[in-house]
Amino acid sequence: MSSFIDRFVVLLCKLTARLPFWVIFGLADIFYVFLYYVVRYRRKVVHENLVHSFPEKSLAEIRTITKKFYHHLSDLGLETIKFNQMTEKQIDERLKVNNLDIYEEYYNQGKSIIVLGQHHNNWEWSGSMQRLIKAQYLVVYNPVRKNKELEQFILQTRERFGAKSIPVNHSVRTALEFNLAKRPGALILAADQTPPPNSQFWTTFLNQETAFFAGPMKIAIKTNQPVIMHHTRKIGRSRYEVFHYRLVENPAGVKPEEIMMAYVQKLEEIIRSEPEYWLWSHRRWKHKRPSNIELHPRNSN
Repeated sequence: MSSFIDRFVVLLCKLTARLPFWVIFGLADIFYVFLYYVVRYRRKVVHENLVHSFPEKSLAEIRTITKKFYHHLSDLGLETIKFNQMTEKQIDERLKVNNLDIYEEYYNQGKSIIVLGQHHNNWEWSGSMQRLIKAQYLVVYNPVRKNKELEQFILQTRERFGAKSIPVNHSVRTALEFNLAKRPGALILAADQTPPPNSQFWTTFLNQETAFFAGPMKIAIKTNQPVIMHHTRKIGRSRYEVFHYRLVENPAGVKPEEIMMAYVQKLEEIIRSEPEYWLWSHRRWKHKRPSNIELHPRNSN
């Protein structure tokens, strides 16, 4: 029965992906009502995350951000499914990519790079960038352990333009392999996920003590691969613009924590400018910092 349900869910996703955007928008509006008003999906988690992150905002402002977030979350869910059948023309109409010269520059130097992303706006469509760059696009992901059918659908969707999906437990090895390969790679890490409490990097983020995975800075130091940041900005419904920022040109020449701090500071700047588009339903602050782990201070600048 479980296997039948899994296959049915994937079939439903495939059929939904074939629908035109005007129908997708209608379904997303219905999905919003269902998530926000009916099942109240993680409403308490979202509210607490926002209140603690923005103590200066009134409850009315928090409520407005919350509703905008659920509208966006609903759009994002349907956009992710729709991506499975989007044509290159549709993608080019709805996703404008800037600063691709950064990829070209490092590729011509024979350098692989580390690209730090975040769960802000639409991160799933970024796999289409493989069409636009020569480096091998390597997207690190957490496997879907309970539904292999769904995982295959997600991977097929992400890899349809040539990007490769790398399980998170293979990310270091893959980075090392591409550091020595003839074809440079761009290792994409969504660095704002929640690591175990014994993470080696803790700092203050959105007014709270926050842990970040130490993997990005460890890989960067070990390979001396330049670190850039990928940011997607929403410019309309299911319309986005991608920007890239240089964070650390020469990781071997800086302290490891400087790499993560550059990312954290830019990430907070992005979230504060458009708070409704970050993934607030994620239990980002479920762990407390162990007393034996240092809290890295933020740069006052």
